Amino acid sequence: MSPSRKAHLQIHFCVLLWGFTAILGKLIVLPALPLVWWRMLLVSGTLLLVPRVWRGLRAMPPRLLLSYAGIGVIVALHWLTFYGAIKLANASVAATCIALCPVFLALVEPWVTGRRFDPRELLVGAAVVPGVALVAGGLPGDMRLGLAVGVLSAVFVAFFSAWNKRLIEHADALTVTFVELGTGALFLTALAPFFVAPAFVVPDLHDGVLLLVLAFGCTLLPFVLALTALRHLSAFATQMVTNLEPVYAIVLAIPLLGEQRELGWSFYIGVAIILGAVFAHPLLHRKDKAKAETGDLVAP
Repeated sequence: MSPSRKAHLQIHFCVLLWGFTAILGKLIVLPALPLVWWRMLLVSGTLLLVPRVWRGLRAMPPRLLLSYAGIGVIVALHWLTFYGAIKLANASVAATCIALCPVFLALVEPWVTGRRFDPRELLVGAAVVPGVALVAGGLPGDMRLGLAVGVLSAVFVAFFSAWNKRLIEHADALTVTFVELGTGALFLTALAPFFVAPAFVVPDLHDGVLLLVLAFGCTLLPFVLALTALRHLSAFATQMVTNLEPVYAIVLAIPLLGEQRELGWSFYIGVAIILGAVFAHPLLHRKDKAKAETGDLVAP
């Protein structure tokens, strides 16, 4: 199996696991800040027990360490707004908003990674905009704030995906995961005094079990796999596959949360448009690959 093919399979598996994060975020009673704080703390604390992480930390230059720490802050802001959107709206809405990320990535990734801007990526990414507009039209009025927070979450995804793509070649994936999530937990600790409600709450048994599933099954495993896959895929291609997350989340939310009763028909038409854009992207690049093999593609 080629590295690129293996990377695609890894990303699809990650997206399946990520589809459960929105469901778990709805089922966990904790507010968004302590939910994300516990998620990051559990994963980073566990990684402290791995000797490979310590070796990676000793070998990492200080400047690179600071760069990954900065990405960790962005990851924390993404998760905080993502789970905020779940609490303000529902799991389906929050997951669907992430599909806007390719619109932002089409502009951000060339600037961050230094690769050539591809206008087709912006067009394919922009194709999800009518879908998101229909999604918004299918929402009750009291969920619109959740939609706005979810869009902000997609902006944060674009930035940390692009920066991870630029830097992932320079360090071990487990070490990067520890630095980013550990820094994110520290950042949320510093942010806590600015919240009116209690920031850190000890979870009960119900939330504790779900947090363990979220931390290890839906965070540590897919986070490391996704970082490894980024070595062989562009951040944009990765995010287009990640757009399947809303589909998994919505399918899971129907039997587990009964969210279909909260959403109108235009919501599901919008999701169908987003899914069409997901499949359009690899078809465009498959055409490029065929041209390259026949010598018709001009090198940049």
